[in-house]
Amino acid sequence: MKKSEIRFSIALDDQKVPEAISWSATDAGPDIHFAKAINIALWDRDERGTMKIDLWTKEMPVDEMKRFYVDTMGAMAESIITATNDSVMATKMRNLCRELMDHIEEEERKQR
Repeated sequence: MKKSEIRFSIALDDQKVPEAISWSATDAGPDIHFAKAINIALWDRDERGTMKIDLWTKEMPVDEMKRFYVDTMGAMAESIITATNDSVMATKMRNLCRELMDHIEEEERKQR
């Protein structure tokens, strides 16, 4: 059986706030990659519930964080189609993403 590994490394400051997030994966080559935020969700088969980790660095701006979460929800909409073929759920998720992007873009227009 082939195995793959994904490794995350989090550098913390004295207050345990992430300063740097890096990751590497056996299927992504030897390079170390850097991120400003991560959102990991796992379905625990024994607890039958979601366990999640949300981390972001001090350098992650609020506007990018909002886009990160909308992008994540959009990716989840595509995954729900692949995993369950539930087009109703995927469409509702996509519609919410469009609504949230409209909100983000309106906020950005007001700040200019």
